[in-house]
Amino acid sequence: MTAVEPAAELVVTDIIVGGMTCAACVRRVEKKLGKLAGVTASVNLATGLARVSHPADVAPESLVAAVEQAGYQAALPVREDDEESAAADGEEAESRRERERLTVTALLAVPVLVLSMVPALQFRDWQWLCFVLAAPVAVWSAWPFHVRALRGLRHSTATMDTLVSLGTVASFTWSAYALFLGGAGGPGMRMSFSLLPSASDGGAHLYLEAAVSVPLFVLTGRFLEGRARRGTGAALRSLAELAAKKVTVRDELGEHSIPIERLRVGQTFVVRPGERVATDGRVTRGTSAVDLSLVTGESEPVEVGPGSALVGGAVNAGGLLLVAATAVGADTRLARITRLVTEAQAGKARAQRLADAVAGVFVPVVLALAVTVLGFWLGAGANPQAALTACVAVLVVACPCALGLATPTALMAATGRGAQLGVLVRGPQTLEALQQVDTVVLDKTGTLTTGHMTVARVTALPGALGQETVVRLAGAVEQGSEHPIGQAVTAYARRTGDGGPPPDVADFAAVPGHGVSGRVDGLMIEVGAPDGRLPHELATALTAAEAAAHTPVLVRVDGRAEALIAVGDVLRPGSDSIVDRLRRLGIRPVLATGDRAAPAEAVAAALGIEEVHARCTPEGKAALVRELRRGGARVAVVGDGVNDAAALAGADLGIAMGGGADVAIGAADLTLARGDIEVLVDAVRLARRTLGTIRANLAWAFGYNVVTVPLAMVGLLDPMVAAAAMSASSVLVVANSLRLRGWQPSGSRGRTRGGKAVVR
Repeated sequence: MTAVEPAAELVVTDIIVGGMTCAACVRRVEKKLGKLAGVTASVNLATGLARVSHPADVAPESLVAAVEQAGYQAALPVREDDEESAAADGEEAESRRERERLTVTALLAVPVLVLSMVPALQFRDWQWLCFVLAAPVAVWSAWPFHVRALRGLRHSTATMDTLVSLGTVASFTWSAYALFLGGAGGPGMRMSFSLLPSASDGGAHLYLEAAVSVPLFVLTGRFLEGRARRGTGAALRSLAELAAKKVTVRDELGEHSIPIERLRVGQTFVVRPGERVATDGRVTRGTSAVDLSLVTGESEPVEVGPGSALVGGAVNAGGLLLVAATAVGADTRLARITRLVTEAQAGKARAQRLADAVAGVFVPVVLALAVTVLGFWLGAGANPQAALTACVAVLVVACPCALGLATPTALMAATGRGAQLGVLVRGPQTLEALQQVDTVVLDKTGTLTTGHMTVARVTALPGALGQETVVRLAGAVEQGSEHPIGQAVTAYARRTGDGGPPPDVADFAAVPGHGVSGRVDGLMIEVGAPDGRLPHELATALTAAEAAAHTPVLVRVDGRAEALIAVGDVLRPGSDSIVDRLRRLGIRPVLATGDRAAPAEAVAAALGIEEVHARCTPEGKAALVRELRRGGARVAVVGDGVNDAAALAGADLGIAMGGGADVAIGAADLTLARGDIEVLVDAVRLARRTLGTIRANLAWAFGYNVVTVPLAMVGLLDPMVAAAAMSASSVLVVANSLRLRGWQPSGSRGRTRGGKAVVR
């Protein structure tokens, strides 16, 4: 019996690909990489990035060589700490070169267009001036297209550059022939112009306006498209800008500044007012207000003090803080957010894969059509000028650029906007699944509720002591307790008190299962479970607490019942409206929790959830998800704990709360970084808007070619108009995607400032 060899370990490598101009290029690079054994690749036209999954024994240099063999430039990314600055410098230099080439082209091309289109301005020998001006446009301005077309020819491939190059060369070559050999160079030559091409007058005709308009409009479209594409990645660059480059460390040598790469977990660093927090950490000294809008999306600063957790990239808006680093480098929350957004933008939706497949054969089909049109017109006895017009128009107008940009630009804009709102998606498949969800299974503890015990209500008997004093005495006694209920009472007393130190406690005693007691200010204070007969006010409060599934705590002073404190896990802000908003989106909410039936029913009743599953084990939650899916439901699961991981992984879509366990976040497809359940509705609406934008982009890209190519074939489209229409199609697709950057959630409650993203 032959032994089965273990599957080779797969690794993922990113490759920067240069020279891609359309979806046909994307398809070609993917096919070339896919020919290597065990290699699969996803190439993004908008980012110029190829994400390659390959066996560990396949060297990244082999992947680079394969891309170069396909006729494109390729390189491995630079070191992570230099990657963003290098990319920004490269983009700036490329933009500057494009702008310079476009400026020179416009200065040369505009006089040619004006003279060719306005017969009244055609002076003696005007055609020779146009020829002199058009020559550098057809050669130098279009040189990048010619180079890429020749490179593709060497590799037996054809792309959009092939079409542009052929159209430019054909127009200029015919014009040169007409000038030198066809009688168009004589003094006094006049040429009429019409947007509907015609060569029926039998006179010599020049196509210099087509020879200059094709490079001019394509370069203009590329320049505008490039600016717009860089705009779709603005959120990702904003995230990168939040990362600190230096940090002030305090140690036995005093304070000194070091590069952020040298900071280690456990080291203490200083955060002065107005500075960004260098990395994730915990406050060891000082109090301040900190702007955490990076991860919460809320504009209100958060008060922090000793023991408070801080996120790298947050802004210190108050006093001096000393912070102990808890995570550095790739382990910080900011790095994880950036990584999630980057990975999401590298993916592809199913619709885009179809578009790429079409684009892979589109250019060869267009070349065949152009040759067929030329042959048909000539064979039908048409004037050679009319035949050439139709052929050049077909070459120029049929560009698959818009197909390649339809999805990645929308995805980049949407994932960046989602990150600003606290919605982190793993990729386009997540958006597609989120759009189709019709049932959402909600965990209770930590998802709909805060996940920690909080004082929900205090009922005190009227008397000399008063509620504030009773709470202060109870909090003083409970500060010696480690029980979650005792900690909740103590925290509430500190929060509602006068800010002074708690009073001293004598004779402290804790009775397991009952409560604590101690003497404070000469009074014997007992805090524990209610027993015996209670005054009417406290008995009523006890009944209400039990109905709400809260834990009642009775406070006795010198043996007399004085107050009843209801302690429980309270609802998260926004939970009260989430169910209604989900239903309005056509999504059925289901509550599944490992808690007892009474708390589960109380939360469900408060939120209006009709289907409740209590005492669910992790296996039970996973089984519930399987059952719902077998019934035909498209299920999303929202959770935050280890016990939710199996259900998250087994659902059509797993959604983790940002403050939850790492294993839950790792098993999820989407993370609500703000820890606010209300963002789930924003995520659904953003997904639907994004998929709608992608469908509109693809419909335009396909529809544009369906309409314009036949018009060009029958001679109803001038090559100059064809060039303008082709460039406009790509710009319109990108501009439509850019609208997602300004998408606003309903009832945003200050999540953005003045319509701008909170990620700065």
